[in-house]
Amino acid sequence: MKLLPLLLAAFCLSASAAQKPNIVIILADDLGYGDVQCYNTERGKIPPPHIDSLAKSGMRFTDAHTSSGVCSPTRYSLLTGRYHWRTRLQNGIVGYLDGPLIPRDRLTIAGLCKQHGYRTAAFGKWHLGWDFQLTDEERKMLKSFGGKAGGCGKVKTEATDADRAAWRTIYSREFRGGPVAVGFDSYFGTDVPNWPPYCFIENERTVGIPSELLPADALRKIQASLQGPALAGWKLENILGALGDRTCAFVEVAAKQQEPFFLYMPLTSPHTPISPSAEWRGKSGLHAYADLVMETDAVVGRVLAALEKSGAGENTLVIFTSDNGFAPYVGAQELEAKRHFPSGPLRGYKADAWEGGDRVPFIVRWPGVVKPDTRCDSLVQQTDIISTAADFLGAKLPANAGEDSVSILPLLKSGTSPVRKYGISHAMSGLPALRKGAWKIIFGQKGGGFASAPGVEKSGQLYDLATDLGETKNLWAEKLEFVSELTAAMERIVAAHPNDVAVKWRRFLK
Repeated sequence: MKLLPLLLAAFCLSASAAQKPNIVIILADDLGYGDVQCYNTERGKIPPPHIDSLAKSGMRFTDAHTSSGVCSPTRYSLLTGRYHWRTRLQNGIVGYLDGPLIPRDRLTIAGLCKQHGYRTAAFGKWHLGWDFQLTDEERKMLKSFGGKAGGCGKVKTEATDADRAAWRTIYSREFRGGPVAVGFDSYFGTDVPNWPPYCFIENERTVGIPSELLPADALRKIQASLQGPALAGWKLENILGALGDRTCAFVEVAAKQQEPFFLYMPLTSPHTPISPSAEWRGKSGLHAYADLVMETDAVVGRVLAALEKSGAGENTLVIFTSDNGFAPYVGAQELEAKRHFPSGPLRGYKADAWEGGDRVPFIVRWPGVVKPDTRCDSLVQQTDIISTAADFLGAKLPANAGEDSVSILPLLKSGTSPVRKYGISHAMSGLPALRKGAWKIIFGQKGGGFASAPGVEKSGQLYDLATDLGETKNLWAEKLEFVSELTAAMERIVAAHPNDVAVKWRRFLK
């Protein structure tokens, strides 16, 4: 008699799990708004058939934004639904050997999904810090090998026996505070592909013990950035394919399990190192960066094919996006001379407060919910993913989670009313920009990126993106009353939730 209730409970649990969609987030690294042809049909010359096909089968958002024009802040905000500037990271990125940016008690999308019975995994670039458990002497030694070959300072090229002995100690320890500390059941990746250690990390340990310094020829322009410990024979061009292999293997296994899965794939490309594999080298006829974009698209295609082959495709929500805009230092002039414009119609590039820094491709496919080949022009941000997941899972986020997140589920269901009134993005320097509808205010001059760090100015910038998407006409002086209104709104948003540090967002204006 006791068997029947147990069977019924097991059946209900299985049915409940089956109704929950699998969730896949693929985050490209430094892929510009104009690098995807469906966003840049007239001035885009790189063919990405799999990403374009994903857009055809889902919804393409045209006004989607990251919280920052650079990497780590975006990753924090995407995973937590909280603006990065509420943390210690007021500008720049998480530095080499820095500690974790996400504390263990901060709810992430992965943690939310785990609470609802999901199996969670991450494959790719973390770049949100670790507790490496280093002594001061070890930290000093790891930073002593120099930067780019041919750059400032001496760069070592040969490891000593003392180096190897220290590395054996360091890389036999756990790297704590990473993905498995904040909601992921498993992780496999390279952390930052152009920084040491040049090896894979699985969960909390390196895969193998580095024993050599990276060869000098891997420290050329737009390759690796920092010298340091590497596995013997480490090849930068093999990273992307290995991530694809592991991700597809996960999908094949996870699709056979009763519980749904959440897969976060923060790709290492087309960020530096610009090292396309032999199969893709020269394929674009444009530039090595364009080759790597094509290879990135092929890896996305492999993951989508694995979903279909496993039978999980029809019950999987797929989001494809990028962490920021195109990095101008990898070849903007060369590409634009060949009539490929990585920022499309937008002003600026990676790191800028202008639209080219933080307006990114954002494509959602969800069979049975999202209508194929649709477009949404509403303002959304990557912070909104966690609230959207909570919405369709029937969960209520606690007050200290997803503070800057808004559910876009109504938009996915073809709603037309805006869901977000304001949105905030930052330049690499910390220069903030606020959106209200089509209006955009930047609280300082210049772009705040690589080309021109902002000074302290008497005025900022105000643009009407509805008529001036390229941000060519600054209306600040003409609309001072509206500037005051938007400034007050910024003040309210900053104060609306607790911040880890004092947020000095006005520092770019006198």
